[in-house]
Amino acid sequence: MTTSSLTLDDLVRQFLEHLEIERNVSRLTIRNYAHYLQRFLTFLGDHPSIDDITFEKVRLYRLYLSRYVDEHGCSLKRVTQNYHLIALRSFLKYLMKRDVPSLAPEKIELAKAESRSLLYLDREQIERLLASPSISTEEGLRDKAILETLFSTGLRVSELVSLNRDHINVERKEFGVIGKGRKPRVVFLSDRAAEWIQRYLASRTDETIPLFIRYSGPLPKERDPKGESLRLSARSVQRIVEKYVKKAKVSKKITPHGLRHSFATDLLSAGADLRSIQEMLGHKNVSTTQIYTHITNTQLREVHKKFHERQTA
Repeated sequence: MTTSSLTLDDLVRQFLEHLEIERNVSRLTIRNYAHYLQRFLTFLGDHPSIDDITFEKVRLYRLYLSRYVDEHGCSLKRVTQNYHLIALRSFLKYLMKRDVPSLAPEKIELAKAESRSLLYLDREQIERLLASPSISTEEGLRDKAILETLFSTGLRVSELVSLNRDHINVERKEFGVIGKGRKPRVVFLSDRAAEWIQRYLASRTDETIPLFIRYSGPLPKERDPKGESLRLSARSVQRIVEKYVKKAKVSKKITPHGLRHSFATDLLSAGADLRSIQEMLGHKNVSTTQIYTHITNTQLREVHKKFHERQTA
């Protein structure tokens, strides 16, 4: 079948297969791209074709995304609108590589993103948070190990919940993860985090594979001997962090990603270089890591102290 005989739906399907097979993109990213592109196809109307993807249509689509309100009255954040456009641009790049005539991908510009405040905890707040779980139960030990691991490693929550017992070497205090974009990296555990993981595992009597498991909900089925159905979900970890943020009386709305920010800012404040932080966080580009520098630039702080305080004394 030639590309000229393929429908737009066919080309989108082949693009998603290309992401899976040739680009080795994660299932979550493929699912999101499928959702964003399906919304664009729906916007184009019944039986859309390549010829429908024009600069004017994209302009109207951006207006549609900007004014979109769902059944709950919620609109799309600017960053989410950009995700839709990124997916469309990637699809157009794929068409260009296949010599399918279409709108040039560079004609789609992203909207200026909203500035977002970077939420993180200082050392005193971190210590309060880490001390908040009760360690008298197996569940409490699990929560303590989760909080210590998140702050010790800067792991994304998706990376944390995918860990298995045999991934972790508590003796060497390091392990490998496959992060965003299927990028592998080495992660290091602090002595404290390694100790609490070891204590948590020593308290478990099950032989299931996941490192962190749930203690509520239905029991695993007989056809699940590895205990995959017991694996803690990313949403459950978010709830765990929220629970202890409230218990520790931390006023900031910190998520697992906020602990990742805290990990980075703590290291930078202690003098770690930006390239090392980039590697530890698994950022593809150092520009992504640079969001932390305005918070932790000790040189600017000293300049402010030297010149501003002299003026106000």
